[in-house]
Amino acid sequence: MGRRRDELLFRSAGFLGKGVLHLLGSSLRIRREGGRAFEQFREQGRPVVFVFWHSRLLPLAYIHRGEGVVVLVSRHSDGEYIARVVERMGFGTARGSSTRGGMTGLRQLLRAARDGRDLALTPDGPKGPLKKFKWGALLVAQRAGFPVIPVGLHVDRAWILSSWDRFVIPRPFARIDVRYGDPHEIPPEWDREQLQRKAEELEGILNHLTFDEARTDSILDEAGAE
Repeated sequence: MGRRRDELLFRSAGFLGKGVLHLLGSSLRIRREGGRAFEQFREQGRPVVFVFWHSRLLPLAYIHRGEGVVVLVSRHSDGEYIARVVERMGFGTARGSSTRGGMTGLRQLLRAARDGRDLALTPDGPKGPLKKFKWGALLVAQRAGFPVIPVGLHVDRAWILSSWDRFVIPRPFARIDVRYGDPHEIPPEWDREQLQRKAEELEGILNHLTFDEARTDSILDEAGAE
């Protein structure tokens, strides 16, 4: 009985979440910069790995809806809600994380890679630390042979949840600025130390692409306090 109830809740969350996200997204003013960073690979039929901070997942799910990108989502119950919503938005999901079901998630991602699907990872998820790029995300790109595309996103008006990641929910009619960074190839011969150095480099790039973090956080805090 408990499983049936949980399944009903998950399905309802997916259905309602999709509707709310479409309604909210239709009011947003979206501007993209640097899209050629990944569009050129799509033209060549070569998939990519998008990386972005966990807090920006919601607006990016709307912006990249219907593209068939495969997202790594935690196997925890909160991840199940996220999975149901993004699947209804036209994403594929791989279930796992660095703390639970990690190898299962990796195998699912690599299977999707073999099918020619773009991948999306939040290198500070599923539990943080906040905006800390964990090198495991690069291991996926290395084994898949895909270039990494860092994605930053700024919202001028938003609600901020009191979660570990300070999850961003854009307010209606907010302006969204998305910035795609240059592609980064991850050579197959790199060892853990080299992957860690690249992770540290990409951490700085992601923070830069997410705009002036001090100014962004200040604006969002003020918006959320209105």
